[in-house]
Amino acid sequence: MSEETRSDVYAELAAVGPYGVRPGHALITMVEPHPGHEYAYNRWYEDDHYYAGAMAMPWMYAGRRWVATRDLQLLRYPEKSAVAQPVTAGCYLSTYWVTDGRYDDHMRWTVAINRRLNRDARVYQDRTHVFTAFQDHETTVYRDGAAGPRDFHALDHPYAGLVLEVIDAESAERRAELLEWLRSRHLPKRLAGSPAAMVTVFRPTPLPGDRMTYVKQVEGVDTRLTLLWFLEADPRECWEAYFTGLDGPVGETGLGRVELVAPFVPTVPGTDRYVDRLR
Repeated sequence: MSEETRSDVYAELAAVGPYGVRPGHALITMVEPHPGHEYAYNRWYEDDHYYAGAMAMPWMYAGRRWVATRDLQLLRYPEKSAVAQPVTAGCYLSTYWVTDGRYDDHMRWTVAINRRLNRDARVYQDRTHVFTAFQDHETTVYRDGAAGPRDFHALDHPYAGLVLEVIDAESAERRAELLEWLRSRHLPKRLAGSPAAMVTVFRPTPLPGDRMTYVKQVEGVDTRLTLLWFLEADPRECWEAYFTGLDGPVGETGLGRVELVAPFVPTVPGTDRYVDRLR
């Protein structure tokens, strides 16, 4: 195929298919750099992979990185987590929005580009994927109704913190019931008067069979829900008042169990801020 023909394909693709702003899908990835590799990992991710392996791809239109310093890691619960073993594992979190209806198109590109990055030795190997999954958007619950940023703004708005919560339904059949309870009862109650402006709720999708071998297949595809709480305050300032005990109400319903509640603060792009506070 000639260079001119390849360029023509881009023009044809731009003219068809969905191109709204709704975050129909997300990539949520929590990673642990291996001890002694924290600085090198951070520089590789920020200087290369965040762009070449994420933001430069079609339909991935917003992204943000978050970090859990050691004091934030020690706030996590439950101690015996089905997501992170130990529960402190995974000090970096990256979140990306993918345009609604463009999941398949994006996945074709991301598998191909990651093969190329690996071939070109542009993938940092001294890291472990603790929790990495593409996810479909289920709902967003807002504290202030129609006022304030929407979910499609969330990764660009300067939020001071984020809480990742992972809940496993008791069964695949009960996940819809759990989602409705969260959306209509639990989340509005917890958001009222809190420093959290919104909660986005996703469900994981299976990774393709031709994924990179260092990324394990997604667990809990039929039962799991992933919640992102976007905070207007540092999580350390509001943790005890608003984020301890999130597992209690969920467990009391009999619908599911909380497997991870983990706070993060945003990284400062282009810097190594917080890297010396991970251990």
